[in-house]
Amino acid sequence: MDTGMQNLRDLFQQLGLKHDDVNMRIFIATHHVPKGVPIAEAAFWTQSQSDFLRDSLEEDAEWAEAVDLLATMITAK
Repeated sequence: MDTGMQNLRDLFQQLGLKHDDVNMRIFIATHHVPKGVPIAEAAFWTQSQSDFLRDSLEEDAEWAEAVDLLATMITAK
């Protein structure tokens, strides 16, 4: 099992999203999840992205911290 920590840029790349600084900032600024809604249930993910996010959190996988960080950044205040 790989226990290396993944960062936000790696997560964007894993999700098939543009992962340069500008595009990451644009994504974060334009995609929001209502408070109380799990990140994996956001309407803008594909099924495979949603599954990956859900599995990462449920299994406390190496991606869990990056997924938590992204969730914090895009959850509506």
